[in-house]
Amino acid sequence: MSLIRTTQVHAHVGARVTVHGWLHNWRQVGKLNFVIVRDGYGITQAVTEDAAAVAALHGLQHETVIELTGTVVAEAQAPGGVELRDLAIRVVTPVTDVLPFPINKALLKATLDVFLDHATVALRNPHRRNLLRLSAGVLAAFREFLTGEGFTEIQSPKLVASATESGANVFAVDYFGTQAYLAQSPQFYKQIMVGVFERVFEVGPVFRAEPHDTTRHVNEYVSLDVEFGFIENHFTVMALLTRLVRHILARLAERHALELELLGVTLPLAPATFPHIHFRDAQQWIFETHGDDCRNEPDLAPQHERWLGEWAREKFNSDFLFVVGYPMSKRPFYTHPDPADPKYSNSFDLLFRGTELVTGGQRLHRYPDYLAALARAKYPVEPFTTYLEAMKFGMPPHGGFAIGSERFVMQLCGLRNLREATLFPRDTHRLTP
Repeated sequence: MSLIRTTQVHAHVGARVTVHGWLHNWRQVGKLNFVIVRDGYGITQAVTEDAAAVAALHGLQHETVIELTGTVVAEAQAPGGVELRDLAIRVVTPVTDVLPFPINKALLKATLDVFLDHATVALRNPHRRNLLRLSAGVLAAFREFLTGEGFTEIQSPKLVASATESGANVFAVDYFGTQAYLAQSPQFYKQIMVGVFERVFEVGPVFRAEPHDTTRHVNEYVSLDVEFGFIENHFTVMALLTRLVRHILARLAERHALELELLGVTLPLAPATFPHIHFRDAQQWIFETHGDDCRNEPDLAPQHERWLGEWAREKFNSDFLFVVGYPMSKRPFYTHPDPADPKYSNSFDLLFRGTELVTGGQRLHRYPDYLAALARAKYPVEPFTTYLEAMKFGMPPHGGFAIGSERFVMQLCGLRNLREATLFPRDTHRLTP
């Protein structure tokens, strides 16, 4: 008798096997008892007419942990095409309390807030679990690609002495009587480490004390950061990012086909070269096509991004679009200006199905340029002394980008709210569970 996962049952027709898991459902149809057990990988069905076999389940609720032993029989109508018969059931952990709401449904009736209030149990729902498994697949493919390209993974501090973006949207914390901040990004550290490894990446949390309450923002998220040296300009960075995104999508198709199918996900159109448009040309197109005169604005509104996403899909058969050359006034001080027109930057946003997914670009690399940039921004030099030390002692032309992991999954799966793709989200109203 073998102890197996639910996803392995189909390979043991005729054998007697044991599976461990949670009581996902139990229903009686006449004399037949249908017991559905769920483990961390899938579900399997067991059927019996023997009332004694299910006697141990009487008075217990869904999510009771059980051990189920039976003989595997092919059954086309059962989940996975097989079911267990001739059953023996052992209760491992009984549950007698009623769940806050049923979690064994394909479509949960609970509102998002109620779901999040009880996420410790609600995340067991197969749909939500599949979203989280896709998230893990994104991270695994991200690491795989960059490691194969000669990048070294780093883990930078999350308690820092100054704000990365020099803005007010930081969480201040007491650090032994000194004020410190939760890191907005690993930007400074990954640039510093270009001087050590040349090519680095990081997977880690970042914190943004932004008071907005939107469907596409949270205050803590997983950032996938990349930085590398000896680039020509931001187009070098865009080329690497394009290959990375295509690799992630290919690995999801290869390794997570079941989750994609169960979630009803259609993989995006991702050509070998993602189209790009300059920021000023994008604004002109928006004005000419939609009559929205945003030509004097330093950034694109969400509606503008949606229009551009639709245009990229129709014109270039691509769900991805680079918008390059954002105004320097909208970019951090360390951004490299466009040598041909210093009002604009050697930077980009990558739109995914009409929503900003990635921000990146070329950074300054010469120490005097940093001093001039800080002076223009009216920032003091002292908080950036240790960061600037790396620039003082020889840095190559370099650049990078950051991907919001949760937003990637949100756009990939067509979710309405980023919190659906976030494990225990933190926003302006939620600090638990």
